[in-house]
Amino acid sequence: METSAHGTSPLIELGINIDHVATLRQARRTFEPDPVVAAALAEQGGADGITFHLREDRRHIQERDVELLMATVTVKTNMEFGCAQEIVDIACKAAPTWGLLVPEHREEVTTEGGLDVAADQGRVAAAIQQLKEHNILVSLFIDADPHQVEAAAKLGADAVELHTGPYALATRDAVSLELKRLTEAGQVTTELGMRLHAGHGLNYTNVRPVARIPDMIELNIGHSVMSRAMMVGMREAVAEMRRIIDVCCP
Repeated sequence: METSAHGTSPLIELGINIDHVATLRQARRTFEPDPVVAAALAEQGGADGITFHLREDRRHIQERDVELLMATVTVKTNMEFGCAQEIVDIACKAAPTWGLLVPEHREEVTTEGGLDVAADQGRVAAAIQQLKEHNILVSLFIDADPHQVEAAAKLGADAVELHTGPYALATRDAVSLELKRLTEAGQVTTELGMRLHAGHGLNYTNVRPVARIPDMIELNIGHSVMSRAMMVGMREAVAEMRRIIDVCCP
């Protein structure tokens, strides 16, 4: 884990997903709110990275956004996308710090479920190779399943981002069971030499246990921070999340 710019001790890196800002803009197909401005404010609030998802259907982030984000973001960039060749080519041209491969289905509201790396190694392997040829670090968004983690390692992924959606939706005893699954998958991730990231459905309440998972390096959070930002502003919403996860570090 690297030392954060926001302190002298090792801290979990906080990536802020700005897709929902673009979703609001596209509802009217106008020019505001601008996700590029949101990214700048998120940086001021303490974000260590900016995450954005260029989908095939362009439902929120547009190619214009990708170009401007890559020209203006001063922290690391984490670009999400599926394995469609057109999008992989765009990502290689944009050259973000990280390329996060995710499953993508047009009928879904947001990304649901992890990438089935074990069953779809052909497309995933080809995308990983192309990204690495352009010096882009590769992360795979997968379920908390040791078999998927092992498959990711075999394909040469630099990191896995564990899908925390089932944990976020769990209630009562299921919460501890989902947290155990995340912890065990995280242990395998570390043992296989990959960075451990997590995200999806995390909010200001449920993020703490995930942040305390051993060897957790990065959390990517979008919807809850964007929702909070509507009430208190982007910088303060990011700063609040920053303070919460910093307290969880040893």
